[in-house]
Amino acid sequence: MTLEVSVNIEAALQSEVSALLSQSDAVAAALYPGEYRRPITAQSLAGPGTHVLIARLAGSAVGLCVLFERGDGTTELKRMIVDAGARGAGIGMALLRRAEAQALALGARTMLLEVGTRNTEAQQLYRRGGYEPCEPFAPYSATPISLFMRRVLAEVASGDSAAAPTRR
Repeated sequence: MTLEVSVNIEAALQSEVSALLSQSDAVAAALYPGEYRRPITAQSLAGPGTHVLIARLAGSAVGLCVLFERGDGTTELKRMIVDAGARGAGIGMALLRRAEAQALALGARTMLLEVGTRNTEAQQLYRRGGYEPCEPFAPYSATPISLFMRRVLAEVASGDSAAAPTRR
């Protein structure tokens, strides 16, 4: 049986968002104990200029990412997490492409992100998605655990990022 993954913008204040953010925090705590961690709550995502994208499989939330409008022609992607039981089904790429489509709709020309140096799975996803390393961007500064990446969205506007349904 093949199931279709849908990715849509949803309200931040829901239990499924909190549960996925808890998973994200647990992964971050395992990879990066100490001072560099920045936990995020669903409440902190409920403001203007913040877009929570939820991937659903058979109605259940199996992944999320957050898109922040920066107001300077760029958007920032944060907190991508795919439920451990749903990894390997293309959900991360579906989230990434849907976030890029949303960024383009908002008028952004570039997508920025920060990923941990020990999070090799995420780095591989972003590289497959066309992201390249870049210098730290405000409000961040270089740390020994951060890799900064960017993608020019004009490259995506031609259609190479069409968010085709992912099947599992």
